[in-house]
Amino acid sequence: MLLVATMTGTAGKMSLPGSGFEDTLTSGQVHPIAFEFGGLTIHWYGVMVALGFLSGLWLASRQGAREGLGAEAVLDLGPWLIVGAIGGARLLFVGTYWREQFAGRPFWEVFEVWHGGLVYYGGLIGASLAGLLYTRWKRRPFWKLADVLAPGIALGQAFGRIGCLLNGCCYGRPCHLPWAISFPEHNPSGAPTVPVHPTQIYESILSLGLCVALMRLSRHRRFDGQIFGLYLIGYALLRSFVEMFRGDYPLYQLLGGWVTPGQLFSALILPAGLVLLWIRSRAASRKRPQQ
Repeated sequence: MLLVATMTGTAGKMSLPGSGFEDTLTSGQVHPIAFEFGGLTIHWYGVMVALGFLSGLWLASRQGAREGLGAEAVLDLGPWLIVGAIGGARLLFVGTYWREQFAGRPFWEVFEVWHGGLVYYGGLIGASLAGLLYTRWKRRPFWKLADVLAPGIALGQAFGRIGCLLNGCCYGRPCHLPWAISFPEHNPSGAPTVPVHPTQIYESILSLGLCVALMRLSRHRRFDGQIFGLYLIGYALLRSFVEMFRGDYPLYQLLGGWVTPGQLFSALILPAGLVLLWIRSRAASRKRPQQ
């Protein structure tokens, strides 16, 4: 149950374990299955997504305690965020990849999220809507909670992208850099066997950096919504950068032959973050007493 990756020459040959470490070494295959318990199959993608949610909520609960909200306020919000995030992420994935993965297939496959197939921006929108409903119902400060959650969202994304790596999705374009990776032949995800950019690792590392930066900036927060707005801006920038190296999109999804769907969504999220900072800072300045 560990990732074996060695780099020889220009590319690292990846072997992803399944139910047996010896089988992984001898077969050289990608195994998105972590383990099987009776008739229940546990996939690495689901494991990493779950770890992302748990780690993000843990960090957010600590941030919430520092901000006077109490850890329980964040933990109570957790189930709403999970449902909203998974629902939104799956809905956008199905809409984006309907032609390749769902057209003409049994409809229940739409709900098989444990095989992978979540689009992050859909999850962000879904979780935001779920959080808004929860805070309206419980009469809690939405923007303050959003600030508390922002570093944890970035941390969770770092885990999620490792899940993509183990699942063999969201891979990069072919390259011959020393840190390039290649997937074994006949891997079940259909990932390319030529050396490619490890885009999942790129985004995981950058997301960790964003998490650390947001935690430090939160100590100097001037108004509610500031950290969440900075998260939107930071993630839009890093996602647009990583998307330049992605190689898994079909050609018809690329605007002008090179702009990816992730970059299009980032082009909307970036100004949304800027507008949010402007609106929230003006609202805070009006509340401050005149000197």
